[in-house]
Amino acid sequence: MRSYTAIDTLLSGAEQALRTVFGRPTTTERGNPAAAVPETDLDPAERTESARLLRVDHTGEVCAQALYQGQALTARTATVREDLERAALEEGDHLQWCRQRIEELGGHTSVLNPAFYTASFAIGALAGALGDRWNLGFLAETERQVTRHLDGHLHKISPRDSRSRAILEQMRIDELAHAHHAVAGGAAPLPAPVRHGMTLASKVMTGTTYWV
Repeated sequence: MRSYTAIDTLLSGAEQALRTVFGRPTTTERGNPAAAVPETDLDPAERTESARLLRVDHTGEVCAQALYQGQALTARTATVREDLERAALEEGDHLQWCRQRIEELGGHTSVLNPAFYTASFAIGALAGALGDRWNLGFLAETERQVTRHLDGHLHKISPRDSRSRAILEQMRIDELAHAHHAVAGGAAPLPAPVRHGMTLASKVMTGTTYWV
């Protein structure tokens, strides 16, 4: 049986990064939750707003992929690594759903995705290097903040945009499940300064990708 080397890991990570930022990620077999939801005749302002909000959500999922890949790279145990890889797989669904909806709305993904991917990967690798309890704690807090972020978008998006709402609602369910799973696995509560720093970084991401 072939053993994996550091070069294999590096090449695999590079391929995943390119697929996440520029392509269409490998996903699980779950279908798009908006597939059976009829399209609504949105006015131009509603379409623009939905596309911008979904662009922010797409970049958030790019960041999540990078975080989990970085965390998995430096995780101490196979169990935590598998948990992170499973979460990343489901986040791949979110990436594809968001991209599909953005295209339907006539929008585009953010040109800043490569920069946010790189920064998020580095943060994830650092979190993993601190130990598995902190690694899981970082995962749990990330998912809690993403859930609050999705709540805000569900409040802002047009009630008539049922397709976008179906996607965001399923994403919210998944993010909460990831957070609960991390806590059950022994996640350590993060110090307040770290949580506040994560919130600030999130505001920078959302504030820029909404426009570009």
